[in-house]
Amino acid sequence: MEKKKTGACPVAKKCGGCRYTDTPYPEQLKIKQKRVGQLLREFGKVKPIIGMDEPAHYRNKVHAVFDFQKGKGIVSGIYQEKSHRVVPVEDCLLEDERAGEIIQSVRGLARSFKMKAYDEDSGYGLLRHVLVRVGHVTGEIMVVLVLGSPILPSKKNFVNELCKLHPGITTILINVNNKRTSMVLGEKEQVIYGKGYIEDVLCGKRFKISAKSFYQVNSVQTEILYGKAAQYAGLTGKETVVDAYCGIGTIALSVSEQAGRVIGVEMNRDAVRDAVANARSNRIKNVDFYQNDAGRFLTQMAEAGEKVDVVFMDPPRSGSTKEFLDALIRIRPKRVVYISCEPETLARDLKYLTANSAYRMAEATPVDMFPFTEGIEVITKLQYCGNEKNLKV
Repeated sequence: MEKKKTGACPVAKKCGGCRYTDTPYPEQLKIKQKRVGQLLREFGKVKPIIGMDEPAHYRNKVHAVFDFQKGKGIVSGIYQEKSHRVVPVEDCLLEDERAGEIIQSVRGLARSFKMKAYDEDSGYGLLRHVLVRVGHVTGEIMVVLVLGSPILPSKKNFVNELCKLHPGITTILINVNNKRTSMVLGEKEQVIYGKGYIEDVLCGKRFKISAKSFYQVNSVQTEILYGKAAQYAGLTGKETVVDAYCGIGTIALSVSEQAGRVIGVEMNRDAVRDAVANARSNRIKNVDFYQNDAGRFLTQMAEAGEKVDVVFMDPPRSGSTKEFLDALIRIRPKRVVYISCEPETLARDLKYLTANSAYRMAEATPVDMFPFTEGIEVITKLQYCGNEKNLKV
């Protein structure tokens, strides 16, 4: 691996998104390995971190906020850490370069079309955010214009100009967010160009991705992550599998050929709709998806006396809930594969599981999904060891 700096970012200190732009990549990996090792060593073995060969411009989902700044006019960038002050960004080390170029073009067109940036304090203005999603394999590109009102003046001309500048764009949507909120996307959407979604290929399966659906931002490392997850699950083709917090069904569908039956559960209605469509388009018939809270769903399964062999869980940064962990203990799968994007909450959940059940961590593998940032993904294999709490894996 090349031991050189990829290049410092001129706004890194203001933005706060990247901690390690001045740190050679091998050193970043050592820092993350140490952090995960310290948090998880009491539970079991932590394997060496899996890094990237090419760690720059990996983000397939890019978001920018618009603002009006005196002397500059309309600018696009990112919120300064722990504030709502906008730091103008021209080029980001993390983001897909095509997405960055599109954002610059949207900003330029906004100026020429005399659009006003949304003002959070007054509630006036039109253009709030832009969200760009890029299919890593397919190259399909979605652009979501987040507006303070549903009317985009000269809509056809705007779309034509943007597509002329970037012929690779396959769909454009308007998302309406007229509330004073920190949330980027509002409830209402309108497709103004293309089919309203993009598709991408992951682990040999084709996935439909909507504006609001969760999809891992680093496609290269996601394939590695899910490959390790499948290895930890040890599927033989007969197991009943639950994929909790399943999103658009990426894990459920990627392991479907190795399992007897797969059940995916997800709270986000749009994601479940995409998951069902993804199963259909990939002609996969042994996977069912349900729109429900993961903890509530697993509790219902436990109360119904249903048998589950393996559970994949990929909760949000806040970790799992006590309800889910208690249901997991009751339903007692042979193996649990816990994928975490926050090692601190993973350690907390492991502590609860190992203290209250016969589950033990067999091993964990950190995967660097977010180079140049403090973010780290950890995949953990938990084994049910019978009724004796001191039983070793």
